[in-house]
Amino acid sequence: MKPALQLKLSQHLALTPQLQQSIKLLQLSTVEMQQEIERYLLENPMLERDDDQPAESYAAAQQFDSPDKPSSEAEVSTSHEEPASEPPMTPSDVDDDRWASDAGTFTGAGRDDEDDNEAQDSHAATISLREHLTWQLGMTQMSERDRSLVRFLIEALNDDGYLSAPLLELWETLPAEYEIEIEELEIALRHIQNFDPIGIGARDLRECLMLQLKVAEDCAERTLAFAIVDKHLELLAARDFVKIRRLTGCDDEILRGAHELITSLDPRPAAAYSQIEARYITPDVIVKKLKGKWTAYINPDAYPRLRINRLYAEILSRQRRGNGNMTGQLQEARWLIKNVQQRFDTIHRVTQAIVDRQRQFFEHGEVAMRPLVLREIADLLGLHESTISRVTSQKYMATPRGIFELKYFFGSHVSTDTGGACSATAIRALIKQLISAEDGKKPLSDSQLSEILGQQGIVVARRTVAKYRESLNIPPVNLRKTL
Repeated sequence: MKPALQLKLSQHLALTPQLQQSIKLLQLSTVEMQQEIERYLLENPMLERDDDQPAESYAAAQQFDSPDKPSSEAEVSTSHEEPASEPPMTPSDVDDDRWASDAGTFTGAGRDDEDDNEAQDSHAATISLREHLTWQLGMTQMSERDRSLVRFLIEALNDDGYLSAPLLELWETLPAEYEIEIEELEIALRHIQNFDPIGIGARDLRECLMLQLKVAEDCAERTLAFAIVDKHLELLAARDFVKIRRLTGCDDEILRGAHELITSLDPRPAAAYSQIEARYITPDVIVKKLKGKWTAYINPDAYPRLRINRLYAEILSRQRRGNGNMTGQLQEARWLIKNVQQRFDTIHRVTQAIVDRQRQFFEHGEVAMRPLVLREIADLLGLHESTISRVTSQKYMATPRGIFELKYFFGSHVSTDTGGACSATAIRALIKQLISAEDGKKPLSDSQLSEILGQQGIVVARRTVAKYRESLNIPPVNLRKTL
């Protein structure tokens, strides 16, 4: 084959660094965005926070040349200019006094220092399960050999306080030269089972409940509860009270008392000592009703205030020859400021569109939620559906009804008899209302719930009702039945 030169024209999409940064910032959560900004602040001396004057955070980006113009040392200036576009409105822009009264509801600004100190003291006072058990071990009188075995078993407990590994397996892991008998390990376990909280050191749920029943007040209900936990725990879980009555020969009153006693026990005795990591959410927008209209505003606590460092900008402007590195950092800082502003502009637009569509939810709650899909908002705002998906992911809205992820307001629809549509969220809310108002002795089955919804004009199959009920963590009809 003879080599030859060919000229070919083609089109392809190239993402500029500025566009890549804009997309990245848009899909980050507020916490992740703050972390990303902290990284830029550490790496780029041209960028700094402006916590004193919020309005200048974006004006600073415009006091130099426009990003569309080529940068040179002649164009660098420290004069004040108005920003090309105003940042999204915050509640302080509307009504300072009224906003200050409810700011603490969403942002924590209304909390006192005493409350913070109490929270810190409470956190500092929290101890782990092993620390609590080791402290009790130090209060007992036993040989050092027995103490060592108790400590060994304490380390083997799981987060719920159970000894999940069999004693025989634990015994086999002990060094043979210590000549420890398995009976000694059983004695050490009994010591742990006498510690607080009651039920600690159990090997299964049955033993955990039995340990707690041993310290309960002696009565007929306690005796029956022992028998149920020991031999009929599966029947109790299935709420098969008829079979329990037949097997134990008890009457309804004693069975009811035994059932109440068992349900008062703690199946996870060590839960209070579990180290639960708190997950804090900073809402990106806040929704308030002002002058009869539900309006979304950017949360000022989530809105980073950035500006160009004037000192470094002046140094760059005095140089006869532009410093390539500093000029690039100046451009990067300018991009970041504009992209952060664009991020919140987009979030504000999308949120306001959602609020306009779901205003009945803010008035009446979940039962008034209307069907909504991403494409509907995308077409309304002239944005791509993927952009709406990025905006609504990990972004939160603070409302008088609580804090919700923006994705919460989107959902599928179910047809009605009138030819309209009902949101799946509204149907779940209706199912929850119907079940909460049902007679405990005659709970509603999924088929009955489907019929009731059909009478209200909402056509929902029994399997769909079951799916919605399970998503609400509501047990089936046989487990909801009471005595």
